[in-house]
Amino acid sequence: MNTNETGVPTVDLCEADFGTEVLQSKEPVLVAFWAPWSRACQVFDSVLEELASALEGKAKVVKVNADDSLDLSVWYDIQSIPTLLYFVEGTPRLRMVGTATREAILAKLKPFDVIYEK
Repeated sequence: MNTNETGVPTVDLCEADFGTEVLQSKEPVLVAFWAPWSRACQVFDSVLEELASALEGKAKVVKVNADDSLDLSVWYDIQSIPTLLYFVEGTPRLRMVGTATREAILAKLKPFDVIYEK
């Protein structure tokens, strides 16, 4: 678990935790598939921390290492990293590939009634 400047955690998940933390979650979950060797993922990490803060109490933000969780990567057809999947009631409802700003990601989540502060 990583904690950003505001103290809001972003959770690192493995395949064993995915079912409980994502598929069975009562709240929406934004899952970031990433890899430690990817410069884009390293840069994008600060955006994920901002998202965790903005979505606190409304949705969880978690990270899955795509290299360490190959079965999940294949199952969810992760072909490029970073890839974000937004799960609602255990079902992926939105896919975003590549980096984006906090504002752009929150705008994509708005149709799912995720209320956030700017």
